[in-house]
Amino acid sequence: MAKLNGAEIVVECLKEQGVDTVFGYPGDAILNIYDALYRHQGEIRHVLTSQVKSAAHAADGYARATGRVGVCLAASGPGAADMVSGIATAYMDSSPVVAISCNVSQPILGKDSFQELDIAGISMPVTKYNFIVREVEILAPVMRRAFQIAKSGRPGPVLIDMTKDVTEALTEYVTETPAPVKAFTERISDEDLDAAISMIHSSEKPCIIAGGGVIQAGAAEDLGIFAHKLQAPVCCTLMGQGAISQKDELYVGMVGMHGTKAANLCVSECDLLIAVGVRFSERVTGKTEKFAPEAKILHIDVDEAEINKNVRADAGIAGDARVVLRRLNVRLNPQNHEEWFAHAERLTDMYPMSYDKGRLSGPEIIEILDRESPEDTIIVTESGQHQMWAAQYYRFTEARSFLSPGGLGTMGFGLGAAIGAQIAKPDHVVVNVAGDACFRMNMGELATVSREGLPLVELIINNRGLGMLRQWQNFFYGKRYSETELNDQPDYCRIAEAMGIAACRVTTAEELETALREAFSRRKPLLIEAWIDPEDRVFPMCPPGRALEESFDASDLRL
Repeated sequence: MAKLNGAEIVVECLKEQGVDTVFGYPGDAILNIYDALYRHQGEIRHVLTSQVKSAAHAADGYARATGRVGVCLAASGPGAADMVSGIATAYMDSSPVVAISCNVSQPILGKDSFQELDIAGISMPVTKYNFIVREVEILAPVMRRAFQIAKSGRPGPVLIDMTKDVTEALTEYVTETPAPVKAFTERISDEDLDAAISMIHSSEKPCIIAGGGVIQAGAAEDLGIFAHKLQAPVCCTLMGQGAISQKDELYVGMVGMHGTKAANLCVSECDLLIAVGVRFSERVTGKTEKFAPEAKILHIDVDEAEINKNVRADAGIAGDARVVLRRLNVRLNPQNHEEWFAHAERLTDMYPMSYDKGRLSGPEIIEILDRESPEDTIIVTESGQHQMWAAQYYRFTEARSFLSPGGLGTMGFGLGAAIGAQIAKPDHVVVNVAGDACFRMNMGELATVSREGLPLVELIINNRGLGMLRQWQNFFYGKRYSETELNDQPDYCRIAEAMGIAACRVTTAEELETALREAFSRRKPLLIEAWIDPEDRVFPMCPPGRALEESFDASDLRL
């Protein structure tokens, strides 16, 4: 039986789990692991990011694009601390990530040693589970358990923090085959399924909200079958984009604060709301007391704690969404809701998404991107106006094609996540849609893109400001634009070129079309900076604390 040191055990366990890529940044405490990675560099690819935060986002992007566990590495102290916002982003969006950090050695642990940090304590509120490893003998079991936890039930990030001396110590190691992750079905009962079918059969105006849980469960196909048997309009949350093809006749748009009027009105007027894999955050529900006022609510979620947490459900089924939908599809008789469906179509016709076509704008940029990009393109976003425009105007037809920081709204997420997605899916086109303010937070990752030769497209929608915050200041703060205007205007194209990446600036639709066609045909990294008017707004918008049917758009402001 072989004896290995802890660093070698970490690498061997990663190989056991089928990990082919890790993202990270070395430091003193983790150098033993990096030494082991050097010896195994033909088996596991390490991607050095420009900052540790981006390594966590890259692991998250890898996980979202594939459904597999993403892995990131950091040393103690500032390295581990820098991972926290990336871990928290994964936690809020239920993304399976294993974050590995190394702390100072045990003899100096707890003595305020150089770069010592209680990262386990700091990260506890934003991890699904975390471990502190002080004995090498438990390292392999902890690694294996971490991967199981990260991808079982409701996925999420797991932190493993080990002391440096654990990575040096020797112990016996035996390779194990990973145990399969089983779908969570223990709480699914025939009684709950029958109650759900009874609610469905008695409904005349059903509506479906699909959330990120549908995508995490791999249940998009089953949702489509269910929706068509039910003949019900379907709307998606921000995290649910791609849960149903947005070219499907049943799709009525995104729901919530920046959802379509048609989707918000369908939710407000339906008599049965079926929510699958949805957290019911306030950005989806608006004023909770006025959410779906005419409807009974059936909530399906893998996490039982979500049922009745934010919105009171009339019935709930706790379990894997794919399994639940498949069992419901077996029981469900095809329904006829032609009158209700025709009403939903009329709402879509009455309240189309529209914008000023007299100049290049955020919505038109996304429509051009949708028109020019291949069908299997992966769209990544930062957080802000550009994120909402991407969700509103790009027609997602597949799950895992929209990667966005929904729950935490993390500025600086996108470029790191796009790196992870492009490495995970090398044959796919990957586009990171960014605002200029977000790009300032991660522009150093262009060096990573250049060094790794990744053919992703960085599309910056430049409105010279913190667009979404400026929009709120416009509507709710008397146009007092406090620290949301960026008038210094660095030359982003020259920054990209300095890092070895081709770049261009566009101001018209024709220039953007040409740039995108060139980028997609040449398959090399390209930065496109598209200038728009700082006054561009995201519409529709439901004011915070108001009912969804009170959403307004530009035409309402002109009345």
